Amino acid sequence: MEPVNTRISVGISRLFPCSYIEGQQEQLLIIQESSLDSSLFERLLALGFRRSGDAIYKPRCPHCDACKPLRLPVNEFRASKRQKRTLAGNRDLSWYMVSQSSDEHYALYDAYIRQRHHDGPMFPPTREQFDHFIRCHWLPPQFLELRLEGNLVAVAVTDVLPNSLSAIYSFFHPDYDKRSLGSQLILTQIQIARDWGKDFLYLGYQIDENRKMNYKRLYHPYQILGPMGWEYGEARS
Repeated sequence: MEPVNTRISVGISRLFPCSYIEGQQEQLLIIQESSLDSSLFERLLALGFRRSGDAIYKPRCPHCDACKPLRLPVNEFRASKRQKRTLAGNRDLSWYMVSQSSDEHYALYDAYIRQRHHDGPMFPPTREQFDHFIRCHWLPPQFLELRLEGNLVAVAVTDVLPNSLSAIYSFFHPDYDKRSLGSQLILTQIQIARDWGKDFLYLGYQIDENRKMNYKRLYHPYQILGPMGWEYGEARS
């Protein structure tokens, strides 16, 4: 793994209640630098960091290591039977990659949070909150749209990096549960990464103990970042 030679400042947050595992305390390493760029951020991704707004963070919890960075080597990916059914069932969707967020995006996000995550830390949704954790002045994200007959049904906020894509956040219309739109967004990002000559799709942290955050192992093969570096995980049905 290529070392990060640029000097950057790393801080650490206070302890606060974990949003994902009840009873645990969370603590983060945090980087806030105006000189970051896509190449440096990609190297930080390979070290297990993630982005929220302009800030880069990585869990460093004193009594828990449940958050496992996970990425997909997109050229090795093989869709499961279920994922093939998802692709077949969504052949009537069109996808677009756009560079600006819109009122239409926020309206979909608002409906998604209110109906799917009303018990989570992002409720109640606000436009200020949405803009704060999505936008980034040193790396403007892209917005993958899925549309059905012209109507917006799903969005994946995606960072485009020299050798990879990084999935920041996804949201979709709550009335289309049967279409598995969350899975469709990942499958579309995999295909885009292949088409654009990228090596990896970073999916963030796999958290086995949290039912809303333990889906990433369904995409094979995947790599988990451990003490010895990135290693292939075991296939799971």
